[in-house]
Amino acid sequence: MAAFLDRSHSIAGPGFSRWLVPPAALCIHLCIGQAYAFSVFNKPLAQLLCAAQHACPDPKTAGAIISATPGDWTIANLGWIFSLAIVFLGLSAAVFGRWVERVGPRMSMFAAALLFCGGLLVAALGVSIHNLPVVFLGYGVIGGCGLGIGYISPVSTLIKWFPDRPGLATGTAIMGFGGGALIGAPLAVALMRYFTTPTSNGVAATMLTMGIVYFIWMIVGVFIVRVPAAGWAPAGYVPPTAASKLITNRNVVLGQALKTPQFYLLWLVLFLNVTAGIGVLGQASLMIQEMFGVTAVAAAGFVGLMSIFNMGGRIFWASMSDFMGRKTTYIIFFVLGTVLYFLVPTFGHMGSIALFVIAFLIIISMYGGGFATIPAYLKDLFGGVNVGAIHGAVLTAWSAAGIAGPALINYIRQYQLAAGVPKADAYSVTMYIMAGLLVVGLICNLAIRAVNERYYLQGTAAEAAG
Repeated sequence: MAAFLDRSHSIAGPGFSRWLVPPAALCIHLCIGQAYAFSVFNKPLAQLLCAAQHACPDPKTAGAIISATPGDWTIANLGWIFSLAIVFLGLSAAVFGRWVERVGPRMSMFAAALLFCGGLLVAALGVSIHNLPVVFLGYGVIGGCGLGIGYISPVSTLIKWFPDRPGLATGTAIMGFGGGALIGAPLAVALMRYFTTPTSNGVAATMLTMGIVYFIWMIVGVFIVRVPAAGWAPAGYVPPTAASKLITNRNVVLGQALKTPQFYLLWLVLFLNVTAGIGVLGQASLMIQEMFGVTAVAAAGFVGLMSIFNMGGRIFWASMSDFMGRKTTYIIFFVLGTVLYFLVPTFGHMGSIALFVIAFLIIISMYGGGFATIPAYLKDLFGGVNVGAIHGAVLTAWSAAGIAGPALINYIRQYQLAAGVPKADAYSVTMYIMAGLLVVGLICNLAIRAVNERYYLQGTAAEAAG
């Protein structure tokens, strides 16, 4: 097995189609994208004891009481599971980025499957023994490391297979992460219904089953993926020569990239774009209910629509960046996003739910597009030899944004309500702050220039690094 997973045994032979690599990446990203659907577990996790003691309604038909029994976990505490997973996603991507580059996609995708699915199994154990720290360890820490390694494992390989269309290639894979919730949420709900008994709401059995099913699909990706042979290039491909257009045909390794201003400007670009988007993504249902008084069912439909645009925006914007350029694409994100965030409170005061929904669908498409475009932006600036490791380091911005975005939304809303602001108006200040963050992001993006000559690999060092 170790030999099969080795990079040298995954080199593509003659006749291998590069178009098989995006589906291999999707096998990984559609599974780990379940993280975006973890919220479907929150309510059942908060009812474990009351379900066991017949103290809350049947979860199959419930609009149930939350934490009706002393000792049940609170929604606030359960919120840390997802936050931990995102934090460890960024940290593991940064720590293991060099290793992923060295061992290749097959070994790293296999490791991601073990960690993410193993984390689900450990979390299932924590649920069954009602031990929240074990759930934190399983899904948040172990599963979070699987998220990080799995997220970056196909990126460098896709860029090597598609030097002519890096945005399209990485956008296709990262689209899977955004769309994982569309599979994960209904699957989890269906399994919890199936496994529900008079004394259990089926959460542990659901996590166990999902861990096994996801592992099988991720291994399919492991078997499909290949790396191109040395010197391979698609027919008719001409390497770029114009560094003035922020695209280089040379390479910068991770250690040197960390010394460049471009790395930190791109870190801020990703952090600010994600901070603005992730906060509203987590509160979209509550926001539309409080601003327009819609039902919970209608709000759930709105969240589902946002998930579709989150997913679609990843492939659309990343593909468009191949033609418009990465810098121009991010200019659109920040300028259009700033305008829309400023207008959202106005749409609320107008009572125009249609304009509100359209604004947030565009915003969330650009949120997803930012994730999918950043690997190609890194490849343009730093070359492809270490792009996976550099991408992993940049993803620490996601970890930071995963804390900052929800905190801004939640605490500013809480402060506004405590000050007597009506619920319908409690998000106005937050929207203006998010718009301000995007202005700062625009400035950071405009400041990006070509990497200085001294950071590039010289002579034969590029081959040694590869």
